[in-house]
Amino acid sequence: MQIIKKVLNSSVVLVEDERGVERVLLGKGIGFGAKQGDSVAPEATDRVFVALDDADQRNLVELLAQIPGEFVELTRAIVLDAENSGIQLDAHIYLTLTDHLHFAVERHRRGLQVTNRLAWEVRTVYPGEYEVGLRALALLRERTGVALPDEEAANIAFHLVNSEVGRPAVDSIRVVGLVSDITTIVTHSGGVALDGDDLHTRRFLTHLQFFAERLFSGRLAGQDDDLLFATMTQKHPRAVATAERVRAFVRKEHEVEISDEEVGYLALHIARAQSA
Repeated sequence: MQIIKKVLNSSVVLVEDERGVERVLLGKGIGFGAKQGDSVAPEATDRVFVALDDADQRNLVELLAQIPGEFVELTRAIVLDAENSGIQLDAHIYLTLTDHLHFAVERHRRGLQVTNRLAWEVRTVYPGEYEVGLRALALLRERTGVALPDEEAANIAFHLVNSEVGRPAVDSIRVVGLVSDITTIVTHSGGVALDGDDLHTRRFLTHLQFFAERLFSGRLAGQDDDLLFATMTQKHPRAVATAERVRAFVRKEHEVEISDEEVGYLALHIARAQSA
């Protein structure tokens, strides 16, 4: 049995079970006409529980109380779309994405424009999440009448990536930022022309994505394969020289030392892109 402790808005209530465990319960119209002490049936398939495990999460209750229920319902529709696309998300996406959507709309209504300079990289590194973001913008426009620019889809994609179940616990903004930096080095120093729709470019950017995720989660390869590095140095010195520039950049900007094995694999992908 779930008892309502507080109605946050028409789509969000704070409930408590018989053991005293509190949760946020999301559901279309669940808070409409409800009051403290009412019981709610948890069986409905369109309802989502978000556990409150610590004091920091309790602050999110107050946040949701300030956001109209339509944004919670919009987030629910976006999450369903993502799940139908094979993207499994942690329940806290309902809090972070709802807050972001509300802020983005309010910012747009006040005439404040914020440029996402990583939109191209997000589209190429996280294409599935970006497509969900584009459909989310269409849904937002349909429900609120607010037409946000397409680059806002990249911001939505960031929230989806950071909430994906099973993905390394790293900040997607840092990942995409590093991919952008390395792409600039490779383009200018390695003579590689990257095309976001080209197969070789997508393969290269996918490698950079996983490289960045491994770097920020402390899972870079060690010195186990010096043979690859030696072979690439002999056969593809230009690609290795570019990869060494990446190593120097990462050492300087992120204070992380990249092994010869990682440099060898990076050079391998650079060489493939150079020959495309």
